[in-house]
Amino acid sequence: MPERARILIADDDDRIVASLRRALAYEGYEVTTAGGGVEALASARARLPDLVILDVMMPGLDGIEVCRRLREGGEVPILMLTARDGTADRVLGLDSGADDYLIKPFAYDELLARVRALLRRGGGVRHVVTHEDVTLDVESRDVRRGSRAISLTAKEFELLEHLLRHPRRVFTRDQLLETVWGYDASAMSNVIDVYVGYLRQKLEEGGEPRLIQTVRGVGYALRRE
Repeated sequence: MPERARILIADDDDRIVASLRRALAYEGYEVTTAGGGVEALASARARLPDLVILDVMMPGLDGIEVCRRLREGGEVPILMLTARDGTADRVLGLDSGADDYLIKPFAYDELLARVRALLRRGGGVRHVVTHEDVTLDVESRDVRRGSRAISLTAKEFELLEHLLRHPRRVFTRDQLLETVWGYDASAMSNVIDVYVGYLRQKLEEGGEPRLIQTVRGVGYALRRE
């Protein structure tokens, strides 16, 4: 677990958010909060937390959908909270990608124990991501291909990070647009193609072989030819 793990709390109940923030901060965690699903996604994409505590019932975008989108975009551990105690609801939450499930009302000692277990289990989110000879440091924003440093814009960095975390997986343009540009992104028809072009130019500037491959009729994948 990182020295000071970052936890994102997403819940529209201000009282629960305030009490969770106090309890987690007292334990030494760095805590950020979101009052709805769209805000939670934006916060996670701006700075990837080490763990997300996610309420199921939220306005705008519910916790199940937020969980699915977070799971598509990274490996952050997710603890879901809900007032529903039915088996079907727990199964739905876990099937959407949650790592653990806690029913309200809950004892804070139990929640803290589950938080510690999830952080131990996952070892936190990988802060340095590599594939082939490309290395990306999430904390320092340093990107290298071999020993060569590469300067990226914010969106180029986010797009490359997403591809690096899912090597060999094929993504459609719509999937990349939704994950990297966010829920309210303007669906410009060629924005993904343009940014892939930018990344290829920078990654291949030293004559290195291409890593971001076009999968005709589908989208893009990070892999050797």
